[in-house]
Amino acid sequence: MGNPSAISLRVLGIAREVLAETVRVSWILFRITIPVVIVVKVLDELGAIRYVANALGPVMELVGLPGSMGIVWATAMLTNLYGAMMAFVSLAPQTHLTVAQVTILTSMMLVAHNLPVELRVAQKAGTRLIVMAVIRIGGALAFGGLLNLVYSQTDLLQHESVLQWQPPPMDASLGAWAIGQGKNLVRIFVMVLALMALIRLLRRLRVMDLVERLLAPVLRILGMTRAATDITVVGMVLGLAYGGGLIIRQVSSGQIPKRDVFFSLALMGLCHSLIEDTLVMALLGGHLSGILFGRILFALVCTFALVRLCARLPAAAFDRYLCGH
Repeated sequence: MGNPSAISLRVLGIAREVLAETVRVSWILFRITIPVVIVVKVLDELGAIRYVANALGPVMELVGLPGSMGIVWATAMLTNLYGAMMAFVSLAPQTHLTVAQVTILTSMMLVAHNLPVELRVAQKAGTRLIVMAVIRIGGALAFGGLLNLVYSQTDLLQHESVLQWQPPPMDASLGAWAIGQGKNLVRIFVMVLALMALIRLLRRLRVMDLVERLLAPVLRILGMTRAATDITVVGMVLGLAYGGGLIIRQVSSGQIPKRDVFFSLALMGLCHSLIEDTLVMALLGGHLSGILFGRILFALVCTFALVRLCARLPAAAFDRYLCGH
């Protein structure tokens, strides 16, 4: 066994390195999140969500949902899933949605939510904001339409959904909002700290090497190299909001090819936060056939198609129109 004092010093040194790295990564993300959250709050107070919801009413009917659900998806896209949950709970008792309809709505929310923050993260990582917006919003609509087609043609999940979750009373004051946002920042910092420590541990145990080998065939089919493994795993498991700082930092190292960055972020945009967000939408009554299995399959197929489509683009055009550099 080694010297206990030397081991303690080594552990302390590693802890300091992880903490310093966490501070750097979190600062990258906070510089994006804080201004965007404030702007979105101002727009919300000015009624922007209501305007977007009114425009989405006819669109929701195209995917088999009542137009009133536009406010739920608008809230998800402009704020986050938790705000959309509150909107859904207030409308659900009057709408009598089927399990299929709830699954369609929650699946669309999972693909396109928290867009002001997550699109800015993708932009800072090196992609065109407008292109990622089209992928996220267009992907959500296409996925919702496909689910509606499958469920209606097969007569699956057509029984009425029963809401099992009721939110606690909420304080709508500005002070409560500020405190809530502060808690979110602390939560992000803790998540990043845990992620940095976990990645370091997995690297040391060579688990990440195993993950890379397992994912290599999938990434190869999608047209990506093993260099994109880390950011893809982080985004798909934790999400763009939590993993955004780490993703930007890894991309800025210049070790990941631009095409890998773009396709990885496209894949993550369509399918991320597989644990937390999936569980949250299941609380509203979303079925796993859509919010988990269907979402993964849809994201993989779309990314595969995107890779094949972009293969026809010259490198200069790819960099100019999709990567923004």
